[in-house]
Order: sequence, then C-alpha cells, then structure tokens
Amino acid sequence: MTGDTSRAPRSTATSALLPPGYVREPAASRTPVAFAGYRSTALRAPLRTPVDLPHRLTEVTGPVLGEDRVTAADADLTLRAGGEAQGQRVFVHGRVLDSDGRPVPHALVEVWQANAAGRYRHVVDNWPAPLDPHFDGLGRVVTDSLGRYEFTTVKPGAYPWGNHHNAWRPAHIHFSLFGQAFTQRLVTQMYFPDDPLFGQDPIFNAIPPAARYRAISRFDLERTQADWALAYQWDIVLRGRDQTPFETDDDGDLA
Repeated sequence: MTGDTSRAPRSTATSALLPPGYVREPAASRTPVAFAGYRSTALRAPLRTPVDLPHRLTEVTGPVLGEDRVTAADADLTLRAGGEAQGQRVFVHGRVLDSDGRPVPHALVEVWQANAAGRYRHVVDNWPAPLDPHFDGLGRVVTDSLGRYEFTTVKPGAYPWGNHHNAWRPAHIHFSLFGQAFTQRLVTQMYFPDDPLFGQDPIFNAIPPAARYRAISRFDLERTQADWALAYQWDIVLRGRDQTPFETDDDGDLA
C-alpha cells in the first residue's frame, strides 16, 4: 500500500516496509496517475513521489462486515423499489484471485454503474437521458470459499463526458474490492468486449497496451440463461504478472 505524503521522494530504505515476497509491477505495466489524454488527471496526480508507509495495527485490522449485512438481494441490481429495471439483463460473474491463481474468499465486491440509457443516479449527472425508477446502479456481494462472485444487472449504456470533443465513455462497470483490512481496497473498471468506443477513450487507453485485455470481460455463452439474460465472465487478479489494471487513489470519479 502506498500513500502520497507530498513531503519526500521514495527512499530505497522503504523496500523494507513492503510485505514479504511483494514485488512491484514494472512501471511499463502500471496505469499512470497522470495521462495527457485524460484531462482531469492533471488536477489530481501527485506532485511528488509517493513513499511507502508501514502497516500498523489500524491498517491490518478490520473492518468487520458481518455475515448478515450483505444479502442475496444486494447482488441483483435489476430489482429495486418494487419493480424491474429496463435494459438488457446480464449476468456478470468471475473469481477474485491472488498472484498465484489461488481464490480469495470472503472479499467484499461492490459495483456501481450507469443505467441502460447511460445515466447514473447521481446529483452531478444531469445529461438528458432517462432515469430508471427501478435501477440505482449499486450492488455488492461477498466472494464464496472459491473466490467466486456473481451479479445480475443490465448492460450499461455509453454516455458523453466533457474530456474532449464528442467524448463518450464505453460501457463499463466500476468494481471496488475490500479485503480483510482497511488497506485492502482496490478500484477498477470492467469493460465489455468489442466496444467501438475503446479507441477514443483515454481512461481505457491509459492502461498499457499489453494489459488492456485484462480489463475486458469475456462473453460467456454457457452461462447465458435462455430467454432471460446474457452473461459475461471477468476474473479479478490482485497481484502478479496477470494483475487486473486498478485505478489509483486519485483516479476515482463518476466517470
């Protein structure tokens, strides 16, 4: 875990503070905190080199989620406020894995997304696309003993944003992973295959080319339910050679 103290450059001595066996992903494979095409990163990127902070008791304990706080209904985004969401139903499923391919059980996986028309239920999202009274775009689930998760939702629509002329975001779902300690939180985005907007989206293109496929889900015909819903599989790898591209702490926003 790194923190931006904005006070000092990284010291070689800080390597002793990293967890045993931890190896940094090469810089060429990491999504940069500042990317020229993504304009708002110029306002959020750290001005000084981050330093590694030691993990103390606060960082390595809690939170306690409680087994009864996340219910099966939380994983079905299509049923809200006494009705059913509009749009193409999809199952999104996969596994959360560590660097050795081992499943990560009991991790909290949260998602948020735009509705089928490409609009978020958020106070700052006011472009003229319809809101769905039966879709809030929020879901959560805890991985099982094999690290598996699954959501039922609708495929989000593309939407315009003000990054550049005629800018549209590809269809995507935001993911947040929360482990067994406060420092174990990671945020990323899942994309859908063959989206025609990939080429002009600077958030997607900020990912190094060799790693972009890791952010794209796979259409899963076998998991599709006939006459009901399509399915997409997306495994989330936390560390190592096949690590999923994650957003940095200063990358998170409505987009």
